[in-house]
Amino acid sequence: MKFNCFSVEGASVGQTDVDNFPILDDEKGVDALRQVILATRANKRQGNASTKSRDEVSGSGKKIYRQKGLGTGRAGDKRAIQRRGGGVAFGPKPRSYTQKINSKMKKLALVRSLVDHARQGSISLIEEWKIDTPKTKEFSQLLSLMHTTGGKLLIVNDFVNANLTLASRNIPKVFITNASDMSASDLFSADNVLFSVNAMNILVKKLS
Repeated sequence: MKFNCFSVEGASVGQTDVDNFPILDDEKGVDALRQVILATRANKRQGNASTKSRDEVSGSGKKIYRQKGLGTGRAGDKRAIQRRGGGVAFGPKPRSYTQKINSKMKKLALVRSLVDHARQGSISLIEEWKIDTPKTKEFSQLLSLMHTTGGKLLIVNDFVNANLTLASRNIPKVFITNASDMSASDLFSADNVLFSVNAMNILVKKLS
């Protein structure tokens, strides 16, 4: 598979062929990607929403007024669910939303997302991320040279680069990850993906 490649300065150097790039049928992995995305989002939920039922609300359980003779409806105590400050019927309680996904499904979902980006032409390569100084202005100019300023951009490097992280953190819709740590959710939520050549090779080796 061939991708557009840029030099360290952001100039186009043509296309670079990536060996052993994964290939999938049109429908294979679609369900796995959907399930992994849902599980990833569910696992981020704290699950600490809590309400008090009728028996947990503080207050007396005494009947508000007598049953008959006042011309009002029959009422019990003030903790009833229909009264202000009363309990909540069938309200949420703390729970875990964790979903387990096996490694094979995670891998298939990552391949599916990567192949979809490749077919859409939203993957580009850069020879190397060489950021000498953590300057946001210089990094923003570099991205504009590579025409990657539209939508959410995911930058994938082969190692943790402090200058790259500092230079990009103030740019909206730009996110950085490492090839070894990247997930299907990271790829799925990005509009464009910019790999370093080494990062792409690491990812392809990991998926092969």
